Amino acid sequence: MTLRSKGVRRGAARLVAACLLAAGLTGTGPAAAETAPSGGEPVVVPVQTTGPADRRFNLVFLGDGYTAEEMPEFRADLERHLNTLWSIEPFASYRSYVNVWAVEAPSAQSGVDCDPGLDAPARDTVLDMGFWGGCDPGSVRRLLTVDGRKAAALADLVPGTSDADRQVVALAHSSTYGGAGGGYATASGGNALSALITPHELGHSLGGLQDEYDYYARGVPGGAYSGPEPDSAHHTLLTERQMRERKAKWWRWLGEESESGGVIGRHEGGLYSTEGVWRPSRHSLMKTLGYAFDQVEREVMVRAISAKVDLVQGHTPNAAPIGADRSAWVDVLHPVGGELAVTWRLDGRVLDTRGARTVDLRKLRLSPGPHALTATVTDPTPFVRDPAVRASEALTRTVRWTVDPSLTTAREPFRAAFAGHTPTGSPVGARSVVHADTTHAVDGSPAVRWHLDGRPVATGDRNDRDLDLGALRIAPGTHTLTARLAGTGRELRWAVDARPATAAYELSEPLRTVRRPGRPVEYVYDGAFTMRLTARDDREGAVVSQFRVDGDGWYTYYGWPTDADAPFRFSPGGTEIDGLVYGKLGRSRAVPWDDATPDLGTHTVEYRTVDAAGNTGPARSFLVTLVPPKG
Repeated sequence: MTLRSKGVRRGAARLVAACLLAAGLTGTGPAAAETAPSGGEPVVVPVQTTGPADRRFNLVFLGDGYTAEEMPEFRADLERHLNTLWSIEPFASYRSYVNVWAVEAPSAQSGVDCDPGLDAPARDTVLDMGFWGGCDPGSVRRLLTVDGRKAAALADLVPGTSDADRQVVALAHSSTYGGAGGGYATASGGNALSALITPHELGHSLGGLQDEYDYYARGVPGGAYSGPEPDSAHHTLLTERQMRERKAKWWRWLGEESESGGVIGRHEGGLYSTEGVWRPSRHSLMKTLGYAFDQVEREVMVRAISAKVDLVQGHTPNAAPIGADRSAWVDVLHPVGGELAVTWRLDGRVLDTRGARTVDLRKLRLSPGPHALTATVTDPTPFVRDPAVRASEALTRTVRWTVDPSLTTAREPFRAAFAGHTPTGSPVGARSVVHADTTHAVDGSPAVRWHLDGRPVATGDRNDRDLDLGALRIAPGTHTLTARLAGTGRELRWAVDARPATAAYELSEPLRTVRRPGRPVEYVYDGAFTMRLTARDDREGAVVSQFRVDGDGWYTYYGWPTDADAPFRFSPGGTEIDGLVYGKLGRSRAVPWDDATPDLGTHTVEYRTVDAAGNTGPARSFLVTLVPPKG
């Protein structure tokens, strides 16, 4: 749920106004002193470090309602939320852009306000989080807010971060479903669906995405949309033909198979309205927790994440002209999902550098007089199709130099060394991009030589800083990757995890089981049944399990909404819980007014895993045939 939605009806105005505290003022000085909790002093804990705080996107997690004794629960909740976040694109591909911090601030009392209801006693907590929009009787239970001033004061304790390069997520010590997006994202820490609330609320807070719900109050259809063309990138009044003709909204994605299931087109409902406004996909993370961002939302999120960093991390000084008797260099970021492109130009002419991060000016034989040298760094990700997004500073940066051949460059002592690299403390996935940056000399940058299990590996171009493991088609198993600095004895070493986790399923007792040669095993039911997915990996680290039905979007397995330890329940019409519908076999339902007609016949259920190293396991399947109950 977002606090900034354009489509909020007049009847919800008081709710939104009451919840604007979630976008509160940044606190420093005295405000920080006010947040000192009676349960103990706050401690800043680095959870994931990919680079200097002032050069990364910093996710800052705060906990509220966790006492000092319960702090291990906060850590466990945070780990579960992060494991799920890293399994969702684009966070999976851009994980290397992100530092993660936890501010452990014990509360005097356990829990948060108005949980589970308005009659619950107030708790003495460090961030004053509360359901019902901060205990407003005119609000809704699931709207979980935080004192923005206190949240800012705790976030300010993280060194090197500011509002410009961070996003705060506040986790409440609660098993009640809830969250909010706005200046800060909030989520309950311990609900079965909590780890999926966090990326949804980041969609609001970080990406400015809007809810695709066709209701505001659960169980109550939202009615017809009557506003103008929405500002939202993923809502429209236009037809598909109009989108194509006007080159508007998601016209570039129309007809594509949606990452969240079905086909990207024009699906009615969104912005809390059941009709009169359309969204790109049948379901997505901004409509139904469990599914992925679709391509339209994912493109927005790529830009939002990238806007928090600078693709160029360092370069040859350019405040004054440089000589032509030297090399020039740039250091760039390194997405896990693919390499950035670097294009060098001299006086507007593209140089044949094939992705190199260094260019030797001495080989260019420059004529007398000043010359213009540029290095343009671009993210070529297929997640972006809009040229305006690609050309924005979030995804394209250019460094400029004036080269003057009359200048002589002073030589200084140089020590070749690694300057930055993919962390070596945990295994890397078999399809990830691994990087190793070096120090730079005036006469050129030292070469990096890659070896897999002792055998040399070519990078395929002149960029020896990145190695795309996915291009190597590594055999299953564990491998050793090394990066060696030419001319020195220095070496980096990684374990490569090329064996995905495995998944297994357990179903409730069927009417009968059918086994036919060459076909997946088939289970026959005449009503509801349950499915439990379990995962095993040969390495430490959490594994996320996913499933899909009849080729629809992959859905994150979380147990059951009321109990994370319970199996998922499929039924002919789905199960209604707090105004939402879960587990309809066949065509899914999200709300009670969706079609509940049972989809009799045979359905294919696929399941797979995403492990801690980012490996996605192969999909396996079984069949379920739903027959009418006898009598």
